Amino acid sequence: MKSFLPRILRRLSRHNARVIMGAVAMLCGALAVSPAFSPAVAADAYPVRPIRLIIPFPPGGSNDVVGRVIAQQLSERLGQQVVVDNRGGAGGLIGTEQAAKAEPDGYTLLFISSAFAANGSLYKLPYDPVKAFVPVAMIAAGPNVLAVSPKLQINSVKELIALAKSKPGALNYASAGIGSFQHLGSALFVNMANVDIVNVPFKGGGPAMADVVAGNTQIMLSSLVQTLPLIKSGRLKALAVGGLKRSPTLPDVPTISEAGVPGYEAVNWWGIIAPAATPQAVRDRLYKELTAIQKTPEMIKRFEAEAVEAVQMTPAEFGRYIEQEAEKWARVVKEAGIKAQ
Repeated sequence: MKSFLPRILRRLSRHNARVIMGAVAMLCGALAVSPAFSPAVAADAYPVRPIRLIIPFPPGGSNDVVGRVIAQQLSERLGQQVVVDNRGGAGGLIGTEQAAKAEPDGYTLLFISSAFAANGSLYKLPYDPVKAFVPVAMIAAGPNVLAVSPKLQINSVKELIALAKSKPGALNYASAGIGSFQHLGSALFVNMANVDIVNVPFKGGGPAMADVVAGNTQIMLSSLVQTLPLIKSGRLKALAVGGLKRSPTLPDVPTISEAGVPGYEAVNWWGIIAPAATPQAVRDRLYKELTAIQKTPEMIKRFEAEAVEAVQMTPAEFGRYIEQEAEKWARVVKEAGIKAQ
């Protein structure tokens, strides 16, 4: 009897193992076909917790102004708080790198502008801008505006150019840092107008604008969305806008092109991208909601008040647009001899 006992026990063990493995296989199959675990249901459930929207610049600049408006609207539509996380520094590289390293689960998004496209020609990037991210949605675009301190006794672009040529290197323009939209738009102006005006970089658009308002720096070519309140209050004087057509917000202000620098154009834009490998269903949900936000009468009115225009593109179109912008600003960087510091 004792001789049969080990064999019986071994058979029972093998039998139990087969039963357990079969049960596991049946359970996995059931989960695979169950609606509760399908990708569609997972997308419908998203989001189940707050979302972080990284803005890679300090508060007060155009990225912050537009980004916070979108975050508020997206919070309402998703039913979860979209928390703005300002991570400024190094021309946007610090916040962008954090987003590149984030878990690709849809709970970390990156708010970008033209600086994202330009940085590849300025810095040795700690991330691959093409492989590290996927485009989600283009949001809006708006021109820059050439504004000066009221202490500078000039009233037109031609007067500014004449003054700059009479005093080479004596005038300064403020920017949000090397490679920022303010810097690149200003460098383009300096190049095309053939003048010598010195860049004074700050850690963000807010501090740069405050210095011009104080009269320490005389000039700023910044996004109209950021500068408009100070122009309306008289703390800055608008000489011209950088779009190819006049802004409805400032209809009496000429374009830089018609005011003395033919062909000049500098338009900033804003959009949202996500870490690579973010699920397609999540990206589709975000694109759907962001597109809906752009079409609401409230948002259209808000954009008009902020002197920007909603721009709708598919994610694929947005990706191609970023590539085109990278090529454009790479030429500006090369022609102006801009070097990252």
